[in-house]
Amino acid sequence: MANILRSCLFLVLLLAGCATEPEKPTRTYRMGMQHSAPRFDDHELAIQTLLLWTPRADAAIISTEVPWEELLAGMSPVTYANDNYKDLVQYYRTNNFELWIYIDPQNGLDRTSDALELQHAGKSIADSDMQHLYRRFVVVMDSLFQPEHFGLALETNLIRDAAPPAIYGGVKQAVQDAANDLQTANSRAKLSVSVQVDHAWGKLVGGAYTGVAKDFIDFPFIEELGLSSYPYFGFETPDEIPINYYSKLVEGKNIPVFIAEGGWTSQSVTTPDRSFVSSPDLQEKYFRHHKKLLDEVNAIALFQLTFTDIDLDHLADDVPESIGYFAFLGLLDKELNSKPALQAWDALFKHRLKENK
Repeated sequence: MANILRSCLFLVLLLAGCATEPEKPTRTYRMGMQHSAPRFDDHELAIQTLLLWTPRADAAIISTEVPWEELLAGMSPVTYANDNYKDLVQYYRTNNFELWIYIDPQNGLDRTSDALELQHAGKSIADSDMQHLYRRFVVVMDSLFQPEHFGLALETNLIRDAAPPAIYGGVKQAVQDAANDLQTANSRAKLSVSVQVDHAWGKLVGGAYTGVAKDFIDFPFIEELGLSSYPYFGFETPDEIPINYYSKLVEGKNIPVFIAEGGWTSQSVTTPDRSFVSSPDLQEKYFRHHKKLLDEVNAIALFQLTFTDIDLDHLADDVPESIGYFAFLGLLDKELNSKPALQAWDALFKHRLKENK
C-alpha cells in the first residue's frame, strides 16, 4: 500500500510540474504613436506627453509634410532634420522602438491641392525643382535616421481621385524617383505608400468599393502597404465595420500591412460641411472591434498619430478648419485626462508580440 501511495504522489507531482500557465493573448503588430501634444508650441507639454505614451509602445512613426518653407528659404535638409528629429530618434532607439518615417509630398489636410507652403510660394509638386527638394529631404531623413520602414506618400488613392491630374502626376513621379534614390543608396528600409481605406470602400463620397489595385500599378516598388482609416466618416458605430475592411484591399497579395494613421473621434464633430455623432464609449468600442480587423489582415503595426486631443483654441491662424475632423482622436483629452480608449489600448499592448516573419 505504501508503494502505491508513493507512486500516486509521484504522479501528482509530475503532473503538477507539467502544468503551465495559460499563454498570454498575442498580437502580430507593433504599436506606437507620432510625437504630438495638445498644443504644438508648448515644449514642456510635448515632453510630458512623450513620457506618457512611450511606456505603452514598441514602435514610433514620424509622419510629416516636407518642410517646404524652410527648404525654399535655403535651409539645409540636414540641418532641419537634425534640429527637429535627431534627439527624438535617439530617444526612440534607447527604447528599442522600430521606426517608421512617412514623408508627405502633398497636402495632408486637403487632398485636392498642393501643400499650403507650396501654394504660398507659387509652386507645385508638379514642378521638377520641387520634386528634387522632396527627394533630397527623403534621402536625408533615411540616411540620418536609418528607419526600418519608409513611406514615400500618404493616401495616394485619395490624391489620385481628388487632386488635379498635374498634382497627382507630380506626386507619382517624385515618389518613384525617390524610391529609386533610396534603392541606389542601399537603404535598409522597407518602402511603402499609404492608401485611404474609407475612400477605397466608397465611404467618403457614398460610392462603391473601388479597391487599391491602381496604387500597386502606379507604385510598383511597394514592399508593404500603409493604411489610413477614419471609419466614423462612413459608419455610425464601430461594429458596422466589416471584418475584411483591411484584408479585402490586399486579397491575392502576399504583402505586409500596417495602420499608418486613423482612429475614431471621441466627440461629435460639426464642421461647415459635415457632422459626426460620437462619444468616448464609441471610441473605446472602436479599439476593441479594431483588433478583429488587425488580426484578419495579420497587420505588422498599428499607429495612433495623436496620443492626445488637439487644443483647437491654440492653433495658428493658417491651420485649415478641417483639422476639426481629427481633433478628438486622442487617448487622452487636451488636459491629459485619460479616456476609456486608453484602457483598451493598454489592454491590447499587454498582448505578447508575435511578429510576422
